Amino acid sequence: MEIQKRKIVIIGAGHVGSHGGYALLSQGLAEEIVYIDIDEKKAAAQALDLFDSTVYLPKRAMVRAGSYEDAADAELIMVAAGPLPDMSKGQTRMDTLKQTIEIVKDITDHIRISGFNGIILNISNPADVVTHYIQHVLDYPVQKIFSTSTTLDSARLRRAISQAIGIDQKSIQAYALGEHGESQMVPWSSVTVAGKPLFQLMEEQPDTYGKLNLEAIAAEGKAGGWHILAGKGSTEFGIGAAIAEVVRAVFGDEDRILPVSTMLTGQYGQTDVYASVPAVLNRHGVSQVVELRLTEAEAALFQKSCQTMKENFQLALTL
Repeated sequence: MEIQKRKIVIIGAGHVGSHGGYALLSQGLAEEIVYIDIDEKKAAAQALDLFDSTVYLPKRAMVRAGSYEDAADAELIMVAAGPLPDMSKGQTRMDTLKQTIEIVKDITDHIRISGFNGIILNISNPADVVTHYIQHVLDYPVQKIFSTSTTLDSARLRRAISQAIGIDQKSIQAYALGEHGESQMVPWSSVTVAGKPLFQLMEEQPDTYGKLNLEAIAAEGKAGGWHILAGKGSTEFGIGAAIAEVVRAVFGDEDRILPVSTMLTGQYGQTDVYASVPAVLNRHGVSQVVELRLTEAEAALFQKSCQTMKENFQLALTL
């Protein structure tokens, strides 16, 4: 019996690509990682640095720089190339769309030629729109291409809730949905603490939970990445852990539910748009979208977020 090797190609050797790679290596999720970057010297250096780390990690793996020819037999491609928003100019992730699409055009050309047919995990921002663009250009099966999107935003939201109520974030279930960006929303009606609805706790304990400012908590969760970007110029560790969580669900065939950006085909009343929603992940990619029961107000916010992404996807097609 031949043992299959889990091979991942990471396109982009910057902060996200390198920390994503380290998270995958440290958690034993790949036997081989290949870096591709327009800066070949940087890709080689990142690969060598990461390969050295495997001497002291629980599991050995090969890490090297390569080319798109390496994608032919890879199980997963992670796209992590593109610019960071310029905070000094007040840019959002969506404001980097034109620059990212120019980079992604070259990437999609090479992926098409490579013969790759595995899972595509996009991290490049604006994540939802760029993922939709890659899927459209490659005419790729929708279940096999998705983005981490609000996987990280949901972690930041849980951290913000945890700080507000004094309960560990792992005991909180909460999602940020829609865009990995400014229009994301929180379906508060589905938030639970140890399985108990937050709204119920707010009614039962008006002097504590009842005084929560949900709008401020949602804003803090959404602003989490900007706090980090302002303080050190990039986000790295959180997205690395989020990437590893998603890849584990796929490679482990876990049927794990995580909030990722996937094509909606009628769910939540939305079609032909990539938006972040709870989805079942396994070796096939996204096998099912989980539909939460949104309130009328929540559904309106989700619809507004989807409309933002639809409009920007149409813009991307003209660039």
